This record gives sequence, C-alpha cells and structure tokens, in this order.
Amino acid sequence: MITRVLAWQPIHVIIGLSLTIGSSTHLLAQTGSVDSEVKIEADIVYGHKDGLAMTFDQYKPAVSSHRGAILFMVSGGWFSKWEPPERQLGFFKPFLDAGFTVFAIRHGSSPKYTIPEAVSDVRTAVRYIRHHEEHLKIDSHRLGVMGMSAGGHLALMLGTTGKNGKQNASRVEEQSSRVAAVVALVPPTDLRVAVWDSPESLPAYRQFPALDLDLTLAAENSPLLHVTSDDAPALVIMGEKDTLVPPKHGEWIQEAFVEKGTLSKLLILPEAGHGLEGPGNQATAFRESLAWFNRFLAEK
Repeated sequence: MITRVLAWQPIHVIIGLSLTIGSSTHLLAQTGSVDSEVKIEADIVYGHKDGLAMTFDQYKPAVSSHRGAILFMVSGGWFSKWEPPERQLGFFKPFLDAGFTVFAIRHGSSPKYTIPEAVSDVRTAVRYIRHHEEHLKIDSHRLGVMGMSAGGHLALMLGTTGKNGKQNASRVEEQSSRVAAVVALVPPTDLRVAVWDSPESLPAYRQFPALDLDLTLAAENSPLLHVTSDDAPALVIMGEKDTLVPPKHGEWIQEAFVEKGTLSKLLILPEAGHGLEGPGNQATAFRESLAWFNRFLAEK
C-alpha cells in the first residue's frame, strides 16, 4: 500500500524540474509496484530563490534498519520538471525495498538558472536534510547521492566538492555538504568539452541552454577537476555506445580517482546508449547501484 501525505512544510510551491536526463531516465526499466508500504511527503521546501520555493519529495520505506538515505538529483540537461511523486516509485523500488529513504531533489531549472546555481541548490538540499535528520528519521552520516546524465554530473559535484559547514551562518549553512557515497549514471565529467564555446562541443549540446556557459565556469563546475583523496566513494556507470555523453567521460574521472587514491568503480555497459539500453544493462545498473549504496550506507 502507498500512503501519500502532505509535506510537513506549510508551503507547497511547485517549480519546474525533470526526472529525465535528455529523457533517458524514463528509458530505464520500471521495476514494478512497491510491495511494502511507502510514505510519501511531497514538496518539502528546502530553500527559496527569486520568490520561489525549492523543494524535494521524501519516499519513506516501511522498515529501515540502517536509516540510510539516497538523494536523487532530478535533472535532465539541467532542466527541471515537477511530476506526481507516485510516478517515480517504480524507479526507486530497489532502494526502498532495501530500507533506504529516497529524496527526489529539485533544483532551479535551466534556462532561467545556470549550472553553477544548480550545483549551489543541491548543496543546500544536502545541508537542509542533514540539519533535519531527526525529523526526517535518517542518519546524516549515511547520505548517498545519485543521478543520471545531468543529475549524475550534480551527484559527482557533490561527491568531489563537499565542504564542512560555514561558521556564523544560518543553521542550514552551518551543516556540511559532504556525502558518503555517489552513484552517477552516464554523467558528463568535464564540461570544458561540452559547453558551446568549446571546439569539442557536440551539435546535440545546442539543445541544452545550460551549456551556454563560459569556459572558466565550465572548469569550476567540472567534477573531473575537483577530484581529491577525500572524495566520497563513487560508482560511475557509462554506456559503451553512448553518443550524447561518450564513455570517455567515465574513463577520465576514473583515471583521476585512481591517481588520487579515491575509492571508485567504473562500469561501461556493452552496447548501451544514453538510456543504458541493451540486454541486461538496466538490471545491471540497478544491481550495481544498490550494492554500492549497501556497502557504504547500510553496512554496520
């Protein structure tokens, strides 16, 4: 049974976001109905900008022995679109069944907001959730982040640029933005080859206004350039035949992780495109993602 309840925040403002990454999240196989009772708290407000609320949805499993949580970056080409949270239950089912609380994080959307602003928004979401861990009934030491394509980029930015809280700031900003584990599916890792000013930018990237970004900001927001030895353990999954975000993006950041001694794993799924199509590929992606989170968030 699924129970949908109102968010504990009194404000329910919807801002546009998308769970698709070039629509590729919807290409992932839905895994069926959720067997156990799941409680959904929709439109929890974690911040405001330009008079708008930034929100996330919480999916709470019936039973969790570890209080681990996964923050899913709702981002497609850094575009954002709200949709009823019940529609995503099939996608989140493996993690809910394993006892993880899932948060679907929405950020300020392109084209109004830039990639640096999206990165700042999701950092605020991490800090907000950590500050409210008791109310949300999670363990802030067991926060993982996950996303696909643009969402994977944001997840890696959180994993590679997490910082301690700011002193003499608001209660939320005093919290750390560090996370304990990252899963990134088909993520761009070096925006310097993707932004419109780059000679290496693909024609397909013109459909993403967020990539109309100068090369300096592209470098500042490329997880590849922020890898250090204290980064969160990262699982990166790429598609061998992906022409939108070629697998070299995964190879680049894996080389950096190895060089810095960061715990990481790279999987390149055979014959898979940007939606990780192909026999068994999506099942493999779910299985490996869950195993990664179980290893770093659920184990005692």
